[in-house]
Amino acid sequence: MLGKTLSLTRILRGLCFLAVPGAWPAVWAQIDPVPRRLLQLGYNQPMEGKAPFAGYAFYYHNEPGFVRTNWTLRAAVAPVYADTELGLKGALGPQTDLGIGVAGGGFADSHSEIRAGRWVQTESFTGHAGEFSLGVYHLFNPLADGATPTGLMEAPLQFVGRGAMRYSLFERDDKTAPNFVLPEDRPTGHVRLGLRWGGREPLMTPPVAFELSAWYEGQFRGNTDNYGFAGTTPAEPQSHLFWARSLLAYTLPSAHRFEVSLTLGTSANADRLSAYRLGGTLPLAAEFPLMLPGYYFEELSVRSFALLNGSYSVPLGRRWEIVGHGGAAFCDYLPGLEQPDDFNAGVGAGLGWESADGGWHVLVGYAYGINAVRTDGRGAHNIGLLVQCDLDRGRIPGADGVRSVLGRLNRTGWRGFNGLFRR
Repeated sequence: MLGKTLSLTRILRGLCFLAVPGAWPAVWAQIDPVPRRLLQLGYNQPMEGKAPFAGYAFYYHNEPGFVRTNWTLRAAVAPVYADTELGLKGALGPQTDLGIGVAGGGFADSHSEIRAGRWVQTESFTGHAGEFSLGVYHLFNPLADGATPTGLMEAPLQFVGRGAMRYSLFERDDKTAPNFVLPEDRPTGHVRLGLRWGGREPLMTPPVAFELSAWYEGQFRGNTDNYGFAGTTPAEPQSHLFWARSLLAYTLPSAHRFEVSLTLGTSANADRLSAYRLGGTLPLAAEFPLMLPGYYFEELSVRSFALLNGSYSVPLGRRWEIVGHGGAAFCDYLPGLEQPDDFNAGVGAGLGWESADGGWHVLVGYAYGINAVRTDGRGAHNIGLLVQCDLDRGRIPGADGVRSVLGRLNRTGWRGFNGLFRR
């Protein structure tokens, strides 16, 4: 029996807001030249225990030539949150673009406390946020006019620089303990620097992708009073995150497809609100999804990690496919949120379907968290659903699509959608 049941009334109450899930600061490696109109939906449901709602539903729109030929509008819209960015191509030089972003809405900075496989609702709370950002995106190796890439060495190499100011407001959930002290409302400055070779399109299963990238993100808080019971939970004035990813996805002539990625991360002065969060199987929940099949979404809070993910799909006729996937991670947990072992792993399998025109792609699956801690021991079961609708009805980008750099979805950017169902 499912440990948590979502009534139809609760689901409809959440979906009626029609805005973006969580905080999506707009970081792009280059202004995306490909028009996109995508509907994306993802959901994970644990089969035992009680966990925060884990899902996303959003409309993603990218429009080159918006108002002017060198302007690009990107917008993401889902329940109670919206994220937009206006990209100005060549604003700072022939190969240097400028992005101006505005984002805001409800539940963006909500926090779900999960310790040893248990959702601690008395220490969880809701956070709302608004943000303004400026980004600089420089391409080091532009192609000649009219040329198309012919090999891996011509994949785009880009620098990303971004600054943002975010203001967060916190409030209690229905089950937050009365004597639990909330964090003070506060401004936070964000700085991100990155170097990326290649990229991955914002699709469930892009036919081809390649990436090598390295990143730094600094968070500088304007209010650092402790919170929690008796004010004993620290809020660091500064947190610094460093991570790198290598990724390869490819579709073979036989139509078999594989994707493998290795993500390494570490941090300095990470706290509960800035630590890396691993768990779940939601591939578009972040630009760098830290997935562990079978675990609760964002179940593990860690200071540093090494995470290996892989998937392989085999076609069944022209419209169906079988997909197997897995993930394994070595973790250095945040103090107070330790697990018995540093190693965590999970596996899963699913059945996929794609419409004749390629506009719809649906995947239903099961996942097992091998090392997940639960009240009855180790091991956790999870079922999931992923849906993608391409409103351009099966448009397949040409080779230039591989060079486009895709919208950045915040590392923990789905809290807004989750928060709709917390109550």
